[in-house]
Amino acid sequence: MASAPDDDPRIGDISEGTVLRAILARTAPGAHTILGPGDDAAVLAAPSGSVVATADTLVEGPDFRTAWSSGHDLGWKAAAVNLADIAAMGAVPTGLLVSLAVPRGVRLSFVEQMADGFREACAALAPGCTVIGGDLTVSDLLMIAVTALGDLGGRVAVTRSGAREGDIVALAGELGAAGAGLGVLFARFREGETPVAVDRGTLDAAQLHALDAQLRPTPPIGLGPVAADSGATAMMDVSDGLALDAARMADASGVTLALAGAALDGLAFGGDRQRAIGGGEDHGLLATFPPGVLPAGFHRIGEVIGRSADGVLVDGAPIVHAGWDPYRDWDGVL
Repeated sequence: MASAPDDDPRIGDISEGTVLRAILARTAPGAHTILGPGDDAAVLAAPSGSVVATADTLVEGPDFRTAWSSGHDLGWKAAAVNLADIAAMGAVPTGLLVSLAVPRGVRLSFVEQMADGFREACAALAPGCTVIGGDLTVSDLLMIAVTALGDLGGRVAVTRSGAREGDIVALAGELGAAGAGLGVLFARFREGETPVAVDRGTLDAAQLHALDAQLRPTPPIGLGPVAADSGATAMMDVSDGLALDAARMADASGVTLALAGAALDGLAFGGDRQRAIGGGEDHGLLATFPPGVLPAGFHRIGEVIGRSADGVLVDGAPIVHAGWDPYRDWDGVL
């Protein structure tokens, strides 16, 4: 049951301090945190002597719709997509800095749910990582900006540029489920061009899985350091679709990734190879390994060959799908 308005004030009717206290009450202590929220800046341990950092911003409209995402969903997703980038470097996530721009009419409970989503995503996907600070301001649109930090633990960072001819191409995670979830939202939960609330009771198990992959992704964060320890030569987060991200790795490494259609079919949600190749926001880990190396959790999907005219091939043919584009794909069904 929703809280009564007096118990759930709008952000514009209370002070910044009240909102911050409500958020901080929902943060968890971090295993890597020396000094957490509450001061001018946080202090985070960096035992390896180097810090891995990444940032991402989610904006209402091009990145999410509040009719479809709860506050908890948004906190979870904003954490997950940043944790995946840290893992893709072979690092362990250690802390998140979260800056929120919140419209005055948003209820305090929604912001509290976001804080819960951040905390629970960190606990589930990257134990020991937590929100260590951030900022709060007012805006006409809801915006969530996250800076994620990580520690390599003595490892050398795994970049996109290290793939070598003869390496195995492998993937950890699922392909196409998040894109299918976006398709469900556009097909089932709109009145004209206006998003409407999701009724999960009208969806079957496969649709629910796809919806969760879109709204509450669960990237294989722990496999990033595993891949690095296993000798991964290149790695990246698959956020914009396998076609586009594999091409980025191929270009950075000066090679061609020759993918096997049958292997892709085995990982494709619903058997839809086109969506598996072109759909975005799966947040799996694409990696290359020396011959004979394939750590548990990774699935072989091809091999690295010498550079050809095309950076990515499937069964010897170039890929024609351009990959995920938020300006295009948020405006229609994939």
